[in-house]
Amino acid sequence: MEHPVFITKVNTLPTGSKLCIIRINLFFKDSEMKVAELLKDIRKLHFVGIGGSGMFPIVEILHREGYQITGSDVNDGDLISAERNMGIPVTIGHHQSNIKGAEALIATAALLPGNPEIIHAKRLGIPVIQRAEILGYLTSRFENSICVSGTHGKTTTTSLIASILLFSGLDPAVIVGGKLPLISGYGRAGGGDTVVVEACEYVDTFLHLDPAFSVILNVDADHLDYFGSLEGVIKSFVSFAKLARKSVIANRDDKNTVDALSAIEGDKRIIWFGEDPEADYVITDIINTGKARYSFTLGKDGKNIGGFSLQIPGKHNIHNAAAAAVTAFENGCSKEDIQKGFDSFLGAGRRFEILGERRGVTVADDYAHHPSEIKVTLSAAKDMGFDRIWAVFQPFTFSRTKQLLQEFADSLGVADRVVLTEIMGSREKNTFGVYTTDLVERIPGSVWFSEFEDVAGYCARNAGRNDLVITLGCGDIYKAARLIYEKLAE
Repeated sequence: MEHPVFITKVNTLPTGSKLCIIRINLFFKDSEMKVAELLKDIRKLHFVGIGGSGMFPIVEILHREGYQITGSDVNDGDLISAERNMGIPVTIGHHQSNIKGAEALIATAALLPGNPEIIHAKRLGIPVIQRAEILGYLTSRFENSICVSGTHGKTTTTSLIASILLFSGLDPAVIVGGKLPLISGYGRAGGGDTVVVEACEYVDTFLHLDPAFSVILNVDADHLDYFGSLEGVIKSFVSFAKLARKSVIANRDDKNTVDALSAIEGDKRIIWFGEDPEADYVITDIINTGKARYSFTLGKDGKNIGGFSLQIPGKHNIHNAAAAAVTAFENGCSKEDIQKGFDSFLGAGRRFEILGERRGVTVADDYAHHPSEIKVTLSAAKDMGFDRIWAVFQPFTFSRTKQLLQEFADSLGVADRVVLTEIMGSREKNTFGVYTTDLVERIPGSVWFSEFEDVAGYCARNAGRNDLVITLGCGDIYKAARLIYEKLAE
């Protein structure tokens, strides 16, 4: 089974083209049917790139359903440890011998071209299923699918919606990109007809989904190695919105989202939320209740329908929480269910996750890897009452670093101290000629180290009482956070 390479051509069709969305729907429905038929007849699956946060919840669900799973990845980490604890054999490094006995391969989009396991599988005639295809199949099994998209805030909002629906008794299936403490994992099979899914736009993954509700938090210029431009990103979100069977729930305060959905107003039911008084659900009475935690009121049709308080820091999370509340209201949840969900949610894994305090220094870790995310995360940290904020950042992919170099410098400049690591190339080779030193030159007073051990030693020696040291990035920078925390005890 091949990856749907025609998608890049779809993006060149006129916005709003009926032919465009019909082709997408027909192709992806056919893809889901093929995956469904295939999974009926086989039991042994090999995951290539099994350690990714997007792969883990799928692994959890299929493992629970009785599939025999093996996997491989290039770097060890927490998710691989969790998979091994489930009894799943995982090999570090990609080699054709890893797929022995597999009846099908599940592949992440983050693989380098020429992966030996994929090449060997095709040579042997073993089906290769893209992660996007199997995710589309999983969502197609549910009548009420809630798919949460956006350049930023997907994991937090998906987690908030899942928490609310669990308290409401809907027993949802969940597929989320960060560990949700309430379910002690990244996914759950559920027992009803509702699934809540984090919907990622990278390589048009979310166009495989079958959403009843398409939630759009924001649209920003990211993954430009694939989309080419902001316009390319917007076109992809338009296609995602068109897939909604019931409603699109969208942020009216985000200009790019408003611009994107102007192409389908009248064709789809759009439910707007935001501080804009023209929104269907209006956010008012925003109050900082202390340590960058906020409360707000939500209104509809000129009436106050509820006041809500959050247990997670950051003013930006008001919009994430409003999206969750609106989605919950539209699915029959009560105000009480929503507040219970908010009260239970203290953050997902790697989303402003506080490791603890030692010698008066607080250490935290966050997944922020785009300039906009870094800026809001550091701004939230600034409101928490610390003397100094230390940003420890691992750039991810050479293309993003090159394209957004000055934007990264500007957002990291919000911090009082900046420490940088080598760029983590992931699926890319450095054909862009960009290096961490290019970023250092743009951030006065910043330093960089090639090894996490040196990063940790520098931070532990120099951070002072009532400082916050926060690691940032979507790679393995969380390992540096733990090293910093350990060295503070020495």
